[in-house]
Amino acid sequence: MASLKGKTLFISGASRGIGLAIALRAARDGANVAIAAKTAEPHPRLKGTIYTAADDVRAAGGKALPIVCDIRDEAQVMDAIEKTVGEFGGIDVCVNNASAISLTSSQATDMKRFDLMMGINTRGTFMVSKYCIPHLKKAENPHILMLSPPLDMKVKWFEHSTAYTMAKYGMSMCVLGLSGELRSAGIAVNALWPRTTIATAAVGNLLGGDAMIRMSRTPEIMGDAAHAILTRPSREFTGHFCIDDKILYTSGVRDFESYRVDPTSPLMSDFFVPDDDVPPPGVTVQPLPSVGAAQTSR
Repeated sequence: MASLKGKTLFISGASRGIGLAIALRAARDGANVAIAAKTAEPHPRLKGTIYTAADDVRAAGGKALPIVCDIRDEAQVMDAIEKTVGEFGGIDVCVNNASAISLTSSQATDMKRFDLMMGINTRGTFMVSKYCIPHLKKAENPHILMLSPPLDMKVKWFEHSTAYTMAKYGMSMCVLGLSGELRSAGIAVNALWPRTTIATAAVGNLLGGDAMIRMSRTPEIMGDAAHAILTRPSREFTGHFCIDDKILYTSGVRDFESYRVDPTSPLMSDFFVPDDDVPPPGVTVQPLPSVGAAQTSR
């Protein structure tokens, strides 16, 4: 497969950022996209709603179904999936992009925030996948994709924000488990994570503002990397923890300069990228100056 034309994607958290970039890349092929997110009204600090995202998907050449959905709510998830199937006739791809973040120590993490992260990141990912699976089993080339990191069990990834890391790694453990469970059914389950910080609202609002944005790549690299995964044969490519530029390099991409926000600024490594993961030839990334000061969210 080289195209997602006619395929239906159910994407959580697709109203902005990386989720929207994945939706738009699929839309350029002529895909159908269910945009499942909570943002129905404009947010003062966050650009985009499910309705503006739907307009963007249609403008890019795809079909869109905006759905208000809190993935912590089982009834809402089930209803959103049924609406998608009713509108487009099935589901070919499930993308678990929605995520919550709190870069805090154990003592600074209140239990309400802990429950939010576990509810959205780990439980929400499991639940969305669970209810998509019966429909994916009917698809020709079914994929589940988590926007979650490699399972690099190092203390440094946990010590500054144990709760957040647990919640993100919970998404990745879904990859580990579901890829094994669903292999015989031909459903691919993979993870995708960026090598560098990505120019999203989370980076701009929580990290270094404009300075960190300039050291980032654009969300389009994640959209293109997701496309490269989702167009691979599901029975042949599953159980992988992919880094964006590496998966693109194996797909034939050699020039990554177009993804840089500011070519004059060094690229900043993202949180969770293993120390021994070597970038593609010609790619230089500045290491994290301090793990606790350089954590990002999708």
